[in-house]
Amino acid sequence: MFRYRALAAEHRWERRVMRGLLACGAGVIAAGVSVWWAGPVVAVAAFAGHVVYTRVRPGPTTNWRRGAQAERRTGRRLARLDPAGYHVLHDRALPGASANLDHLVIGLTGVYAIASRRFRWGVPLRAEQHRLWVGKRPVRGVTGVAGRAAGEVAELLTGELDCDVSVTAVVVVHGARGARDGFWHRDVFFCSARMVPRAFAKRPVIFTSAQVTTIAAAAERLLPPMMEMLTRR
Repeated sequence: MFRYRALAAEHRWERRVMRGLLACGAGVIAAGVSVWWAGPVVAVAAFAGHVVYTRVRPGPTTNWRRGAQAERRTGRRLARLDPAGYHVLHDRALPGASANLDHLVIGLTGVYAIASRRFRWGVPLRAEQHRLWVGKRPVRGVTGVAGRAAGEVAELLTGELDCDVSVTAVVVVHGARGARDGFWHRDVFFCSARMVPRAFAKRPVIFTSAQVTTIAAAAERLLPPMMEMLTRR
């Protein structure tokens, strides 16, 4: 999410000035060739059209915006977990990495490193022949990135607590259609957004409440908020 904020901030004032000039110019022309009230109408339409265009045009900002929306939706789903048994951290920095961890859930049923991914609406998502497919196209990188993030978190927590802490890599899918109960690709679990938080709550209990609190406190120390890390730079 922090990457979208940074990209959106770039040239923000230039876009606003350009939008205003475009709207004013279109309004003046419309008023000159038609009735006077056509000017304000066309100006408003041009302004709104430019806003829509900058939001849907292909590019990194649009991609990050959609990713940020998926993260927020996953976050709202995770908020339904019982706070007595689950701690949820959002948008955390991984030490020594430029990427962030979308969500980390520490609960009675385990520790989950969660990535939110948005795919084209309605396209089937499946694991087949050791590869991940969206429709007829193979998808590369998603499983590997999620698995590495979970491995890094597990290594950090294990070293901090001096005991083995396993972390399950999870990709929460938005848009695409997957198996109803989710599916595994390598060591990463893929599930739809509607399965959250049921996918975590229905698993067997492996930690006590005291252990959950201890692991969550360690995660807070080791994984600072991404925005906090950015302000230090």
